Amino acid sequence: MAKELEIWRPFRELSPLREFERMRREMDRLWDSFFEGGLRKRGEEIAEWYPAFDVSETKNDIVVKTEIPGMDPKDIDISLSEGVLTIKGEKKQEIEEKEENYHLIERSFGSFSRSIRLPRDVQGDKISASYKNGVLKVTLPKSEEAKKKEIKIKVE
Repeated sequence: MAKELEIWRPFRELSPLREFERMRREMDRLWDSFFEGGLRKRGEEIAEWYPAFDVSETKNDIVVKTEIPGMDPKDIDISLSEGVLTIKGEKKQEIEEKEENYHLIERSFGSFSRSIRLPRDVQGDKISASYKNGVLKVTLPKSEEAKKKEIKIKVE
């Protein structure tokens, strides 16, 4: 009696949170490439990606940086609502009319939306953003109240 091999998918049972789903798909892709000798075609996967955030704080500002290379700044939407910064956009795939047979496509395309709760109150009317060399930098000036909340503790 012959039994078929079944691909082990260790993250299938995890919570359907976005990061776990993305990790599960990547693990499935890696397992598929190992057992099948090649990668799945990109068209079989859902086109989604999530750029990583770096959030830092200076005396006067909160600075959020994210790498989103290959995007046109007009395709990026930045909003602030109730202390939550949201960055949305869509990275469009370059389609050429040449007859090319791709062996591997690893670049990410599609829309994304990332939100992060800011650690301090900011002045919404003074937010600035710049985009250079694929890095979006959003500078959020702290509110006067947030600047005053710093408490110095004397060590004896």
